[in-house]
Amino acid sequence: MDWVKTNHVKRALREGRPTAGSWLNLCSPISAEIMSRAGFDWLLIDMEHGHGDYQTLLGQLQAIEGSETIPVVRVQWNDPAVIKRVLDLGAYGVMVPWIGNRAEAEAAVRATKYPPLGIRGIAGSHRAGGYGRHAAEYWKRANDEILVVIQIETPTALAEIDEIVKIPGVDVIFIGPADLSTALGHMGDPGHPDVQAAFARIEAAARAQGVALGNITRNWDQARTLYQRGYQFLTLCSETTLLTQGGQEVLGRFRTEIRP
Repeated sequence: MDWVKTNHVKRALREGRPTAGSWLNLCSPISAEIMSRAGFDWLLIDMEHGHGDYQTLLGQLQAIEGSETIPVVRVQWNDPAVIKRVLDLGAYGVMVPWIGNRAEAEAAVRATKYPPLGIRGIAGSHRAGGYGRHAAEYWKRANDEILVVIQIETPTALAEIDEIVKIPGVDVIFIGPADLSTALGHMGDPGHPDVQAAFARIEAAARAQGVALGNITRNWDQARTLYQRGYQFLTLCSETTLLTQGGQEVLGRFRTEIRP
């Protein structure tokens, strides 16, 4: 059996097929295991706004390992040292937030790739390479198997989107609706016509280059609409919102029907 996973999510995106993912925000290996066993194609561990550290990340990656789910990590920043550590721990995808322009997007891609395609440092002892047992196989295949997701959240990135989508190695252009709408002067209003026009521009640029589109969804109706518009990489939920909303729903029925 190969030690290095074949990244079936990356293959699906290249073939134009939709995929289903969820955020992981609770920093819990138990919730990560539960969500991976639910059958999501990929799970997105949030280290930008999430509360975890590298130890909690490790526990979640270990919990996901026994499933077919591909673990992706949103890093705190476009920092090659951070990206290197996340990949060495065993992530099979990285989402990089707050990309400002083409140069920053190129730097993000280089941080995920071993030479000659990038600047990722070589090590043989990390978890991704089987703690030294499978390092040669990992070095050989990692550049092909690591998924690279670039977040578009700034006006400067929007202005250079036609160039960003042409960068080799970018697998997904992921719109950050909250930050982008705020940066455009419409905090909390991603439905504003200016923001929707920005989304449309990003969508058109990605489609023109055959790059997969990603976004955050708040409910299934929104997800269905985006899938129908050609999006392939959507977060359908998070374990936090499932817990919060599920608890509120049950308690609401109790207060309505049993103890008004």
